Amino acid sequence: MHILRPIKDSDFNALRQIAAESGHGFTSLPVNDDILREKIQRSEHSFAKSLSSPQDEGYLFVLEDSATGDIMGTTAIEAAVGMTVPLYHYHLGKTVHHSPTLKVYNTVDILSMCNDYTGSSEICTLFLREPYRKGLAGRFLSRSRFTFMADHSARFSDTVIAEMRGVSDEQGHSPFWQWLQEHFFSIEFPQADHLVGLGDKVFISELMPKYPIYANLLSKKAQDVIGQVHEKTKPALRLLEKEGFEHRGYVDLFDAGPTVEAKLTNIQTVQASHVATVNICQVEKTQSFAISNQQLQNYRATFTDQVCYHSHENVIDISKDVAAALNVSNGDTVRIFRL
Repeated sequence: MHILRPIKDSDFNALRQIAAESGHGFTSLPVNDDILREKIQRSEHSFAKSLSSPQDEGYLFVLEDSATGDIMGTTAIEAAVGMTVPLYHYHLGKTVHHSPTLKVYNTVDILSMCNDYTGSSEICTLFLREPYRKGLAGRFLSRSRFTFMADHSARFSDTVIAEMRGVSDEQGHSPFWQWLQEHFFSIEFPQADHLVGLGDKVFISELMPKYPIYANLLSKKAQDVIGQVHEKTKPALRLLEKEGFEHRGYVDLFDAGPTVEAKLTNIQTVQASHVATVNICQVEKTQSFAISNQQLQNYRATFTDQVCYHSHENVIDISKDVAAALNVSNGDTVRIFRL
C-alpha cells in the first residue's frame, strides 16, 4: 500500500537521495544537508502549530511503500509565500507604440518584475522517483495535496500557485538566464539556481534590472522559452491544468518557467472530493478511491481498490488493513475522491 504522510526526521536519508535525483532547476530541494534538515524540522513544527490563518509554514510530505518502507517521492505546500523573503516574478504584459501621424501601431511584449503573489499558498517539491512512475502514484501524490488543503483551509490562502520548472539543457543551462547573465550578471545559471535553493535571494534585488524588459530585445532562444516548461515537467503541468490551474503571464526570473494559479475552492479535486463515514468490514464489492483521514500531525492518505462507497448512506466500507494504514476507526470520517 502507498501511504502519504508528513515527513519525519528519520526520512532524512531518503529526502537527500530525492534531492540528488531531482537535478538542476529543482530549487526547493538543494543537495545541502543543513537545509534539508531545516526543511524537515520546519515541517514538523508547522504540523504541530495551532493556527487560524496562514503564516510562514511549510508542510512536507513523503509517499511511502508500506510493504518495503521505501520512500517513493515527496511533495510540499507553502502556506503563504513571500512573507519573510520576497517572492519575485516577471509578469509578461504589453505596451503599445502608436503614431497616428506615421500610421504606425505596434504592440510589444514586456517583462516587469513584481511581487504579486505575496501571501499566496504554493504547492511545490513534487517529485516521484523513477522506479515508481507507473500507475496512479504520481496522480495521487499531486491531487492529495488539495484534499489536505480542503480539510485545513484556514491554514491556506484562497489563491494557490505552482511554479513550474522552465527550460534548461542537460548541464542545467537556461537560454533565458544566458541572456540575463550576459547583460546583468556574471554567474552561471546552476550557481544562481543553487543560491535560490539555499534561500540566498539578496542578489536578485541587487542585480536584477529594475525597469521593464522589452521581450523583443532578448535573444531568439530566450524569447522562445518564456512561459515554457522543462520536458520532465510537462506531465505535472498537465495534471495541474486538469485541476483548473491557469497561466496568467507570470514567469520565473531565472528560467522563465510559468507560474500557474487557481482558487482553492475552484480546484477540481476539491470540488470532486467529499467527506464520508467509515465502516470497517470485509469488503465484498470493491471500488477504487483515494482516501485521507482528515487529521493534521497524524495525517495519512492512500489509494486502494479494496473499498466500497454507498452514496445513499454516505458510508464507505474499508478493510481492516486500510483502516490500520489510515489510523481510523468505525464512525470516523474520511475525505474521498476517485483517481
